[in-house]
Amino acid sequence: MPKTYTLPYTLKAPSEETEHMYLAEVPVLPGCRAWGETAEEALHNLDGVAADFIASYNEHGDELPESIAAAGELVVAV
Repeated sequence: MPKTYTLPYTLKAPSEETEHMYLAEVPVLPGCRAWGETAEEALHNLDGVAADFIASYNEHGDELPESIAAAGELVVAV
């Protein structure tokens, strides 16, 4: 059974800064971000990116940040 992580995320509305798309990020995983034309699409894309980030940490034997267990709203199964 895959391990499940609950991660905090931020979601930014479309703007010039976000290339006029929604931008979702997981602050506890530096560089973990995804864009989408809708908020739902950005969060869906972020789910996959976060799963890849965690898998990469695990594959390389790196320790996940302690804050990864913080309460949040994005649930990622790896």
